[in-house]
Amino acid sequence: MEYKTEELSPVKKKVVIIAEAQEVEAAIAGAVALYKTSLQLDGFRKGKVPARVIEKRFQGKIYEEARQDLVNVHINEIMQSLGLSPVSGIHLDGPDTLERGKGYTYSIEFEVLPSLDLPPYEGLEEVQEKVVVKEEEVDEVLERIRRDNARLVPVDGNGPAVDGQVVNLDFAAYADGKPVENVSAENFELALGERQALEQFEELVKTIPYGQEGEGEIHFPDDFIAPHLAGKTVTMKVRVHAVKERQLPELDNELAKKLGLETIGELREKIADSYVKSRTSLNKGATQKKLLDRLVKMTDFPLPESMVDIQVNTLLAARKSRLERAGKSLESLGKSLEDLRAEVLPRARATARCQVLMLSIAKKEGLEVSDQEVNSHIYQASLQSGDDFNTLRNQYEKSGMIFALRDRLLADKAMELVYAKAAISEVEPSESEEAEAADKNGAAGNSSAS
Repeated sequence: MEYKTEELSPVKKKVVIIAEAQEVEAAIAGAVALYKTSLQLDGFRKGKVPARVIEKRFQGKIYEEARQDLVNVHINEIMQSLGLSPVSGIHLDGPDTLERGKGYTYSIEFEVLPSLDLPPYEGLEEVQEKVVVKEEEVDEVLERIRRDNARLVPVDGNGPAVDGQVVNLDFAAYADGKPVENVSAENFELALGERQALEQFEELVKTIPYGQEGEGEIHFPDDFIAPHLAGKTVTMKVRVHAVKERQLPELDNELAKKLGLETIGELREKIADSYVKSRTSLNKGATQKKLLDRLVKMTDFPLPESMVDIQVNTLLAARKSRLERAGKSLESLGKSLEDLRAEVLPRARATARCQVLMLSIAKKEGLEVSDQEVNSHIYQASLQSGDDFNTLRNQYEKSGMIFALRDRLLADKAMELVYAKAAISEVEPSESEEAEAADKNGAAGNSSAS
């Protein structure tokens, strides 16, 4: 195998690779041999099928596997020889198949980290807020826990439900006298006043007494997540079966035992610990960002565009997810994909710049990410998505996202190292209501799940 390297830019490489005919023959023979060990055909014992029969029957698959194996061996050898690590997927340009008796010439293109002079990152002085948990914050979480563990009991009388109560109902939507598809339910439980449904729908429900029916017009917002309903007005028919209210449990040891603890004191401690962990992580992340911002301002270097593209796609995916949780869609913004990409591009470039800097520090420090660490992350992702681990791993490899994942994990390691080498001093926490509110949500979620 021979190869020639070209510099397309300070961060982009091209390698032209020439494999001799003998190497191609060896690759094909190796693929045939692998098939032979496990293949079983009628008329032949397992492992005894002649090589010529195997090659003729499965030539397409065999030659493709041989080509992939040959290319993978070449890439590994070249990267080790040049001391390079791609920061993006590798683009291959060449014939789709091998031919016996002929060599194989192809090229690969990929991006690498730019060469840069690292700023001094050891001993940086920075401040970090102390972690303080107030008693009233713990009390608020306890009240939410009581609410989550409340019993639903029927209310007296047959008057319409009010905010704070839970209604058991049937509903169905109609347009021009015909049922609207997928807009109906039976024995649906709706907690009023908690924004679980459109405001107009809740207002309609609050006019219907227990055991009776009612109807009214409901208008769906133009940006409603279901396209067939967006901007439309329907007639909603509702029947109320029951009106209930929450009966809160006592704040005592019995409540603690329901949550797997012995005493209410232990529950308070667990909530406080949850706050401490959440707030410590939040404060550490804020300090790391300040350190990173300072280091980035000391450097200037070209960016691999593939890393920028990955960040753009990540930001758009996160935005889409936020909109969908609010019952909206990305299309409801009324902007083209090009416009949306342009909006997030500055942030994507800033994030990619931070990642390049951290990866360069990781390289200098000899940091590495093991296959086990990569697999662990993919495994956690498979648990969240419900996908098979091996299937998801193959998707990462085929799409080139395996490189992006490895880079992100490596950049995180480098950031931890910079933080560990910094001179951090603690200061009293600020009274930022916004930060406290965000933190409170995290702590409450952790405690109620225990």
